[in-house]
Amino acid sequence: MATVKEIIQLATKPSEIKALLKFRIINDNRNSEIDLGISALTKSDMDFCFDALTKVSRSFAIVIQQLPQELKEAVGVFYLVLRGLDTVEDDMSLDETIKDKHLRNFYKYCYLHDFRLHGIGDTEDYKLLLANFDKVTRAFIGLKEEYKEVISDICFRMGNGMADYNAFKIQTVQDYDVYCHYVAGLVGNGLSGLFSGSGLEKAELKDELAISNSMGLFLQKTNITRDFLEDYDAGRIFWPNEIWDKHHSELYFYKLMPESTSSVNGLNHMVMDALRHFPDCITYLQQLQNIQVFRFCAIPQLMALATLIELYNNPEVFKRNVKIRKGLTARILMDTTNMNDVRAFTLELVNELAKKMEANSNTPVEMWQYIHQIKTQLGDKMINPVIF
Repeated sequence: MATVKEIIQLATKPSEIKALLKFRIINDNRNSEIDLGISALTKSDMDFCFDALTKVSRSFAIVIQQLPQELKEAVGVFYLVLRGLDTVEDDMSLDETIKDKHLRNFYKYCYLHDFRLHGIGDTEDYKLLLANFDKVTRAFIGLKEEYKEVISDICFRMGNGMADYNAFKIQTVQDYDVYCHYVAGLVGNGLSGLFSGSGLEKAELKDELAISNSMGLFLQKTNITRDFLEDYDAGRIFWPNEIWDKHHSELYFYKLMPESTSSVNGLNHMVMDALRHFPDCITYLQQLQNIQVFRFCAIPQLMALATLIELYNNPEVFKRNVKIRKGLTARILMDTTNMNDVRAFTLELVNELAKKMEANSNTPVEMWQYIHQIKTQLGDKMINPVIF
């Protein structure tokens, strides 16, 4: 049910009303109807996997539908394997010795027909996923060898990276980049390997490690910036000291004084750090050849960009989970079909960000430089050129 605020927003944006109606006609509301426990008992391994995707990440379950069936299955299993690994890492109640063992050996578990983990996970859906993980491992075993090699290798590297960083405090931006590489940049590397292995993209794509890493970092850093409150309340700290303590001496001040200039400046610094990866994302998208793969990659990046702009200068981040308008989400999902669409959406979004930045006297010059770089890549001039 839409809120009054959402209805007012939609009334001023007819293109979003059209996209939202189209989206709701095409996509049903299966998420609330799925019971993973029943699904595990009654459905095939691969069908369970897609039910699990819908439960643990509805947005990913929607964008994965862009892919051809064989690649869709490989990417879906890849996501669930890493979601299982991430569930182990995120469970703050798990004994550290046991956590370290599971993280370092999770890639081996993928080859076990009957592997399950009970009682691990910070939500019921995550617990059910791991309790029925044998269905995921059997789906993995049934994939082509090229896909299994990529998934197993990324799981090995990610699990060991998570274990190495499990008790590590993220102090510097470099630490932040390395951590995000292990939990998200490797996902970008792995997806490129799957795309190349499918034959739908050029073989060389798997070697584009820097820009595929940026694809993952941009999404991860947007989520970390948005999820400050949820992570802080759960005892998880991902904002690097090098950023947040420039604005407050203690991290809890962000929650305590959300409206303060210092809190908002710290938030904007996090937004700026995420935005520096977006030019690489454009470069990556420009290299894709298959339209289905392109849509799968482009939609999450545009959603993240829209989210990042919603977060900018917004103290609500320290009070609740901030989301973009449902109508804008629907527009991006329904109307992103090629690089021209990405260009149009990106320019629309960064122009909106530029207007917010113009109204903020504390905007650092580096932020303008990233906007300038993005617009130049897309063949557009700055609205208000800034002397760097």
